[in-house]
Amino acid sequence: MTHWYVFCKTDLLIERQTDGTFTVPSADEVPVELKPWEHVHQVTPNDGDGTVVKTVLLSQPPRLSETQEMCPLRKSYYKLPYQLYLKAGKCQEILYWDCNTKFCGVCGAPMKLHTAISKRCTQCDKEVWPQLAIAVIVLIRRGNEVLLVHAHNFRSDFYGLVAGFVETGETLEEAVKREVMEETSISIKNIRYFASQPWPYPSGLMVGFHADYEAGTLHLQKSELSRGGWFSSEHLPQIPEKLSIARMLIDDWLKNGISSANDE
Repeated sequence: MTHWYVFCKTDLLIERQTDGTFTVPSADEVPVELKPWEHVHQVTPNDGDGTVVKTVLLSQPPRLSETQEMCPLRKSYYKLPYQLYLKAGKCQEILYWDCNTKFCGVCGAPMKLHTAISKRCTQCDKEVWPQLAIAVIVLIRRGNEVLLVHAHNFRSDFYGLVAGFVETGETLEEAVKREVMEETSISIKNIRYFASQPWPYPSGLMVGFHADYEAGTLHLQKSELSRGGWFSSEHLPQIPEKLSIARMLIDDWLKNGISSANDE
């Protein structure tokens, strides 16, 4: 049996089961009608259970049964079991990579699939693989307060954490310090790794950290941030939704960080 991750743009085909929960289609053959140019990709599972995973990007929405729906990938986090959501994210990243590597960046000739996760140029033999954009995100604590900011690119009015992409030639910790200084003009100390998270929007890896305020006065980088400040647990603004590592960091602080700050 094969798990099928069928996308149209960034919407995923999911199925409602008799108990009201959702899953992805499971079948030996692709569960929708494909056009001749729509290519099925076999994807290496990321949980090691040996499940066959295949994905395809449709050029137009499929016909749906009464138990099927097209669900945006972000919203599928709240409907699918977590492991299926992770696989859906990986499939979306493979499809994004496939769409954006049609031609060789060296000679311009067409690229052709070489393995499930690599392509080879039909002219000069250059090989390419899916690439990740690595970003750091950090929760900064000052006493019993944390620094929360609202970035211009946020889709709603929530406040999140300072974040940014890792640059060539720097460590993750150096990226954390640089991003915090650039965006807030403060310095930090005691940088501690928290966790990492695949972020398939479209192809990222978020690496989360805790850190402590060291010195400086808060001055926001206006080109990146519209609002920001220090907040206690009793007076939090709207915070990110639960699927993000930003929310995981904040929830971890709410659960564990406040008591440790009061003990200092």
